[in-house]
Amino acid sequence: MICDFHLHTEFSGDSEAPVRGQIEQAIRLGMKEMCITDHHDYDSDFSGIDFNLDVPSYLETLNELKEEYRDQIRLNIGLELGLQKHIEDYLKDFVAKYGSCFDFIIGSSHYVDRMDPYDASFWQRTTTDKALERFFNVSLERIRSLWSCFDVYGHLDYVIRYAPCPHRFYDYNRYAPIIDEMLKCLIEHGKGIECNSGGLAYGLPEPNPCRQVLSRYRELGGEILTIGSDAHQPSRLGFDFERCRQILLECGFTHYTVFHDRKPEFLPL
Repeated sequence: MICDFHLHTEFSGDSEAPVRGQIEQAIRLGMKEMCITDHHDYDSDFSGIDFNLDVPSYLETLNELKEEYRDQIRLNIGLELGLQKHIEDYLKDFVAKYGSCFDFIIGSSHYVDRMDPYDASFWQRTTTDKALERFFNVSLERIRSLWSCFDVYGHLDYVIRYAPCPHRFYDYNRYAPIIDEMLKCLIEHGKGIECNSGGLAYGLPEPNPCRQVLSRYRELGGEILTIGSDAHQPSRLGFDFERCRQILLECGFTHYTVFHDRKPEFLPL
């Protein structure tokens, strides 16, 4: 079973999943290892949810469980770090202080101009095309300035989960110049992307990012690629991973990546 390297627990402001529940579900599914990556989105009070992670408590709890379950599964300790350009100093200081405490850090863009694409108001202020273009441009700015803060860039086209697009999808070619620059910058700095099956769980026809982006990343020489469900509850853990496996094989990948002590290791698909 493919190892899940993006999932959430009660330590995330938007999840009530018990940590043990997620671990035991991964064991039931036959995973040899997993990585819990709870949210830390500093300066996101406008979202209405507290996404500030209690890092000391989180690390203490997960290290205890890592030891408790060591004979059943390898529990890796990760983090999903919310990227915003105006808190660059905070993020770099945070990673300097805590980075070595984690096996894996995902860097993700969840907000644009202090707005959440989850909210309808984000889409009502402009056209869908311009909103998507803005999201990708902001993401590129963040990757260029904050690449040192993470190992893998999360759900690159996350915004599409909430976009009012026909069939709830988009034309990659329309935004290819921006997305390609994102991929090239990640590859240049030794960073990866993820195949996030959360898009499939949301009813999209593709994971995040879509097949075209995954294929383009491979064409450009990208190799570091984790697979995650973005599960906020145990029933979503490992969601549609077999479908993701087939998509990745068709895109030219032969391996996927896990991280230990912030270093990538490759496993066969």
